[in-house]
Amino acid sequence: MKSLVSKVLKLSIIATLTGCFFGKTKTVDSKTMQNSKPTSPFYTIKIQSLEGKEINLSDFQGKKILVVNTASECGFTPQYKELQQLQEKYANQLVVIGTPCNQFGGQEPGQAAEIKTFCEKNYGVTFLMTEKLNVKGGQQHELYRWLTQKSVNGVLDSEVGWNFSKYLLNENGQLLGFFPSTTGPLSTSITSLIEK
Repeated sequence: MKSLVSKVLKLSIIATLTGCFFGKTKTVDSKTMQNSKPTSPFYTIKIQSLEGKEINLSDFQGKKILVVNTASECGFTPQYKELQQLQEKYANQLVVIGTPCNQFGGQEPGQAAEIKTFCEKNYGVTFLMTEKLNVKGGQQHELYRWLTQKSVNGVLDSEVGWNFSKYLLNENGQLLGFFPSTTGPLSTSITSLIEK
């Protein structure tokens, strides 16, 4: 009995620490969504692709968008495969956007060409990848300011805790939810919102 209590206690401590470190899933209820007024539209954000070309986010109006900060040398890097599967499965209703970031453990040290080659060769990535971005701190990119600050997106505050944190937006560019690194791209918490 004592060992069972000890195991349960250890598991609950690990679960609590993991939640604190990586963050917790946050979704937006329909009432909040209806009353939300972002200070700036998501589609006006300026960003470039990994190849240095301007991305016009308004091209994706009418589709849901999943934004994920990525890294090539992370324990979560195999999620690239699931992200590609998600893009293929929901190609008519979803756009996956990977945003390489080197702010967590220096796990994305490569230059654009290296990142592109790594993703294509190892995971068959064909979804959109952006330039390397800062997702937190004083040099935080405008995209992540919008995603993480309720004062800008109109619905919720969050913090990117590690690589492969995920943000889902609806067809109108409104934030639907935040999912930490530990939530897999094919998890029902994400796919159920895509299918709504």
